[in-house]
Amino acid sequence: MTTAPSATSPATDTRVVLNQAPLLAGHNVVTADRALTEAVLRHGSAETLESLLALGLQAGSEEAREHGLLANANEPVLTPYDRYGNRIDEVAFHPSWHWLMERAIGHGLAAAAWESDDPHAHVRRAAGFMAWSHTEPGHGCPVSMTYAAVPALRADDPLAKAWTPLLASRHYDPGLRPAQSKLGALAGMGMTEKQGGSDVHANLTEARRTSVEGTYTLHGHKWFTSAPMNDVFLVLAQAPGGLTCFVLPRVLPDGSRNRLDVVRLKDKLGNHSNASAELEFDGTAVFRLGDEGRGVRTIIEMVAATRLDCVLGSASLMRRAVSEASWHVAHRSAFGGLLADKPLMRNVIADLAIESEAATTLAMRLAAAVDAPHDPHEAALRRIGLPLAKFWVCKRTPGMVAEALECLGGNGYVEDSGMPLLYREAPLNSVWEGSGNVNALDVLRALSREPEVLDAYLVEIGRARGADARLDAATEDLLQLLGSLEPASMEGSARRLAGRMAAVLQGSLLVRFAPPAVADAFVASRLAGRHDGTYGMLAGADLGAIVERTTPVL
Repeated sequence: MTTAPSATSPATDTRVVLNQAPLLAGHNVVTADRALTEAVLRHGSAETLESLLALGLQAGSEEAREHGLLANANEPVLTPYDRYGNRIDEVAFHPSWHWLMERAIGHGLAAAAWESDDPHAHVRRAAGFMAWSHTEPGHGCPVSMTYAAVPALRADDPLAKAWTPLLASRHYDPGLRPAQSKLGALAGMGMTEKQGGSDVHANLTEARRTSVEGTYTLHGHKWFTSAPMNDVFLVLAQAPGGLTCFVLPRVLPDGSRNRLDVVRLKDKLGNHSNASAELEFDGTAVFRLGDEGRGVRTIIEMVAATRLDCVLGSASLMRRAVSEASWHVAHRSAFGGLLADKPLMRNVIADLAIESEAATTLAMRLAAAVDAPHDPHEAALRRIGLPLAKFWVCKRTPGMVAEALECLGGNGYVEDSGMPLLYREAPLNSVWEGSGNVNALDVLRALSREPEVLDAYLVEIGRARGADARLDAATEDLLQLLGSLEPASMEGSARRLAGRMAAVLQGSLLVRFAPPAVADAFVASRLAGRHDGTYGMLAGADLGAIVERTTPVL
């Protein structure tokens, strides 16, 4: 008689999984982010925070996480022609893309803030955009462009009245149909061309006047235009009077499709959910927005709004990354104990956390400035603060996300973790809406042409004066740097100046508003010291308090 083999012990049964962190899902993304909730209460109200709770819960759900993965695993598909050879230029998106878009629009993250009577509408929208972007970053692009189009459209009252209510709608209504038949619309932007890139004055696309006042036809191309299925685009082209901004509807009022050829979709580094296209124009009907020759000045308000969203998006990537990292080490054991209890890992997580918190605090401060458009200080601070934050926060995101990924070890290197997508996406916002050099030079431009922006900056950082001697010393060093730069050398020093101004502004905000442990660690490492991008080198900080503050709780 044979003896049955003994049951496999749990230690050797590979079907029993031990010591793996559970999925980070089922939490509220808004309330789990202490820096974000405090900023909402500071710049908004308790009612503002309350209005975001449903969004935060949905953003943290396992369902939303799965839709984010599916939208990226199933890329958009371009169909240039129908079966009969007719040009249709349609892009099909996976159902998960539409799921994400429907909820983003429904939560008011597109242009609803511009039509709201809520005094904190842009703070609410910014916080919601940051939290919802945890689900998947790619669909934030059409949401952002729709938000940003409204202030530019105000250059022409009839065009603004025609489009703003549709862009501000909370109804997601995809498909190529006349705008007047839709419940809501989405906007896009086309500025750059093959030969010029950020140098839009080198654009060659020609706008030819028609017999109808204010209408033109375009002849040329655009090198990068995201979300080509959107309903309307703001584009730049060379009119007889110079570079001019135009409104380009995807479908004309009579129901016919505008002459817009989608040449191909870009194979990009980052997200694969969104469609970024190359477009060609040959008789494409457009409407002039603003005066001829004033194209950059007209579209600059759209650029300013999308730059804010670049900062918000990068801050969101940072927060999602440190959330995943802190969650993992709180549930994973190695070398005799929890990773979160290991002094060096605690140092790394705390360092990542203060980087994230500084980004969030600065981003929300700039969003609050949008809610006060008639306040001279707020307007000037927004003018200088946006290129500073766009340069600094977006520039620091890739290294920060890479370190967070490393905290998960090999688990962070596989696509299912979501970390590789964050890592590929991390450089995006530093490239879009003006690269690092473009934004650093914009800081110089603002300082040289608009003296009120330096006054606003100094007033803002001055509100923390006397609270931390190291911050005061960093401010004095910055003033010396500003005073020592000669006109001939300023361009070569633009990055050094922009980075220092941004870090001092972040430090001043944290000293005023963050818990002492966070503010102390930031000032010690970023201002009194020189943080070289290597995380986990904090000294003398209350690391435990910082890690506890940043780790999500279900």
